[in-house]
Amino acid sequence: MLCAWRWVCKQTPMNEQSTVKAALWMAGSIACFLTMSVAGRTVTAALDVFQVMEMRSIIGLVMLSPLIYRAGGLKAMRTRRPALHVYRNVLHYAGQFGWLMAVGMIPLAEMVAIEFTTPIWTAVWAVLFLREALNRNKLLAMAFGLIGVLMIVRPGGDAVQTGHLIMVAAAMAFGITITITRSLAQTESTVRIIFWMLVIQSAIGLAPAIYVWQPPELAIWPPLLVVAFTGTFSHFCMARALSYAEATVVSPMDFMRLPLTALIGWFIYSEQLDAISVAGAVLILSGNVFNLRRRSTAPTSVTG
Repeated sequence: MLCAWRWVCKQTPMNEQSTVKAALWMAGSIACFLTMSVAGRTVTAALDVFQVMEMRSIIGLVMLSPLIYRAGGLKAMRTRRPALHVYRNVLHYAGQFGWLMAVGMIPLAEMVAIEFTTPIWTAVWAVLFLREALNRNKLLAMAFGLIGVLMIVRPGGDAVQTGHLIMVAAAMAFGITITITRSLAQTESTVRIIFWMLVIQSAIGLAPAIYVWQPPELAIWPPLLVVAFTGTFSHFCMARALSYAEATVVSPMDFMRLPLTALIGWFIYSEQLDAISVAGAVLILSGNVFNLRRRSTAPTSVTG
């Protein structure tokens, strides 16, 4: 998700450059993502994912309301590009749905490693649909990412699981939404994009959520509130971090999420990673590094 909010941030006033402030905001984002992984696994074990998604969006909208008020209220949330918001959020809903399904099906570190292929899929879609030029760094990023995924998923081997395939599909969906966000970020603020994400996804998931609805037990409410909060503000924290420093500074901070997630998976769930999965994760991260090198030498203007 990192690249998406890099583009979103370009539509917000730039603060003074500060690596320390960027690191603090990024620490908040990483903490949100890590906490959401644990809380999401707890909640999806008790409730259907459709219901979790619906409650997450509605509660997240309530939590976002102070920022909406600060941005100028509902009038400031008006958009001239509703169709693009809808298209983006249909795909983003599918990606988030897959993420919440996968979080309870495969080791957390493997899930996050596959999630880090999102910028690589974004490059693939940009080449295929936006006709962006294909250069050596792009090819290396794509190759490293795809080989890394194959090493983790291992099609035809004993380690392949449905959760791996679901997470690959989720990362691909996220990649398309990032491409769309590049266009939206030309006219929309961070708060407006998050606002329409929550509103549209609430509408998308309402019917299936009602169909599977069951009253949440009292013990489920704390992790459910955590999912709503972290799912909304992890991206906001990342956007703030990127307003204080360039992506080439912030991205390596986000990469810390992978070893920290592996540590949480080992400590809380006794999850183990084999050498092949670790090597695959390293290749995926290497692909992201090549992506960053390409971006650091490319023009910084937002393109749609």
